[in-house]
Amino acid sequence: MSSRMAALSLYRRSLKLALDWSVHRDVWRGQALYIRSLFEKNRAVTDPRLQRALLKETEKLLEKWKHPDPYIPPTAPGGSKYERNLPAPSLDPPPPLKF
Repeated sequence: MSSRMAALSLYRRSLKLALDWSVHRDVWRGQALYIRSLFEKNRAVTDPRLQRALLKETEKLLEKWKHPDPYIPPTAPGGSKYERNLPAPSLDPPPPLKF
């Protein structure tokens, strides 16, 4: 994976992690702008060693700030409403096979 793709992945993970800590979008928006400024500050770094060091440091920060009980949308797998009110299975017997 290129360093650009790794940085984009970390940026998306950072935004999702911030959303786990503050569910309200108006509070989250300020945090998102701050996260964006941190990534923009290091955008011009071209040294591969420094890029790898920054990526590792960001990974460590994400692991440190990982939420113990992340927000899961109710209708997503693992959510409180996932697969509620499923349609009832059909009780009609299958049609006979024709040979």
